[in-house]
Amino acid sequence: MLNRLTRHSLVLITAAMGLNTLSVPALGQTKDPIAKLQTDAVNTRQSDWGYWGPDPETYSSWKTHSNRLIPVYTFGMNLDSVKGKNSLYRDPAAIEKLFGYLPERTHNPKAKYFDQTDVYRLQKSAAESGKKRVILVVFDGMDWHITRSAAIAKLGQVAYDKGRGKGLHFLDYRGADTDFGFCVTTPHNDGTSVSVDKQIVSNPGGKVRGGYDPELGGHAPWGTITDVDYLTGKSETLRHAYTDSASSATSLTSGIKTYNAAINVDHMGREALPIARTLQDQGYSIGVVTSVPISHATPASAYSNNVHRNDYQDLTRDLIGRPSIFHPGGLAGVDVLIGGGWGVETKKDGAQGKNFVPGNKYLTDEDLQAIDVKNGGKYVVAQRTSGVDGQTVLTQAVEEAKSKDQRLFGYFGVGGGHLPFRTADGNFDPVVSFGNPIPAKAEVYSEADLQENVELKDMAVAALDVLNSRSDKWWLMVEAGDVDWANHSNNIDNSIGAVHSGDDAFDAIVSWIEHNGGWDDTALILTADHGHYFNLHRPEALIQTAEVVASP
Repeated sequence: MLNRLTRHSLVLITAAMGLNTLSVPALGQTKDPIAKLQTDAVNTRQSDWGYWGPDPETYSSWKTHSNRLIPVYTFGMNLDSVKGKNSLYRDPAAIEKLFGYLPERTHNPKAKYFDQTDVYRLQKSAAESGKKRVILVVFDGMDWHITRSAAIAKLGQVAYDKGRGKGLHFLDYRGADTDFGFCVTTPHNDGTSVSVDKQIVSNPGGKVRGGYDPELGGHAPWGTITDVDYLTGKSETLRHAYTDSASSATSLTSGIKTYNAAINVDHMGREALPIARTLQDQGYSIGVVTSVPISHATPASAYSNNVHRNDYQDLTRDLIGRPSIFHPGGLAGVDVLIGGGWGVETKKDGAQGKNFVPGNKYLTDEDLQAIDVKNGGKYVVAQRTSGVDGQTVLTQAVEEAKSKDQRLFGYFGVGGGHLPFRTADGNFDPVVSFGNPIPAKAEVYSEADLQENVELKDMAVAALDVLNSRSDKWWLMVEAGDVDWANHSNNIDNSIGAVHSGDDAFDAIVSWIEHNGGWDDTALILTADHGHYFNLHRPEALIQTAEVVASP
């Protein structure tokens, strides 16, 4: 198979010639079977192998999140304290304490699953038990069905139809004590209105309450769904809200149920303290890494507070220790922040309130200049740089930060603010998605887009190196955010590629741990914030059997 740049060059050439980029295989290349599945399904609106949403007659009938149960994998610790007999869903009083009300048909005396907020409590207990290195890996939007699809594509066989499974690094790794379970992600509520400028909630409780009925949604991620509309909040039998990335990330980092769009505030808009800031007060260094913009919901929830997830510049200010709308005096800021958002410019953004500054959507030029060590700030800055290899830029910044005992800020990305989308075959050549119009135009990356950026695994290792140089105690979040973006586009090719990219980051983290003291002082939790609604009907279709097409 051609390397990523050579293959990508052919795509660019064919596009420049006015040819459909999907005709590349006709030039003598190896056909990409999953890309073809995706392309055909988008063009025909139908598929016999899988579909997104509750309607099996159409390839795409739902483009957002669902209320599915979500897998949780632990390394260096177990789930005994929260799952099975210890599940809070077996205790009505515990459920009511969590939500502030008792959701209808949510009590389950036989629940094997636990709650997403338990992931916060697991991190807290890990630190309290003496773990000096706590790592939270979040595959945004990755439910069990997407995990299984990615495992089939990588392993080349359909190896499981329930349980933890195998075929990915995080499924197979046994170098540390490991456990597997699954959790409820439903929020406190949906439909809350807020004022970003005043940082207040105007209608506490919103419009639709959360909850989870296993008889409708399934007792396990692979369980039987008896009401296909239940998971999308559209059931005529019972309606429970499904979460967004902000509410669910707040559950992971602050241990509370809150409204959709909240960043570490409760359903009333009151501040919640994320685990990272609690540990920072105890001497831990803090790191945040993401493949999407630095202040999107998940990375923002690692540290910031805001009544709405879209107040990007203020969320970034919290992360980097600058005065913000919620914290006029400024927070301490994280020690390492590496992610996307570079190059995304906009003149207006009403969602960010009156203090929005035209320019980069996620980071003002004033804030960037203020944090740079060159101007007396606390961060060595590594940005995507024209004509310079991204890995070189990041490596040099890591070495400078370590040698001078400074913080590290890394800023990369392509047009949409994310890292280049990796596809199921390991290349960086996406095909069409569902969007507006249908089919949505596939992203095409220049040679510079690929050379001047880094991959998630590179970011993760850079963060580990700098954090470890600053303290013997640290907390790190690593987010594979592109999984969610691929799923919103109903693009199975990008989704599988994004899972594989995140899985490579997990493998790199594990390798780093094994070469830097091992697991005695380390706890790692890998999970997702929520799922989507992909249904794999014919799993063998995702086995990547290459077919070579002769040149004309």
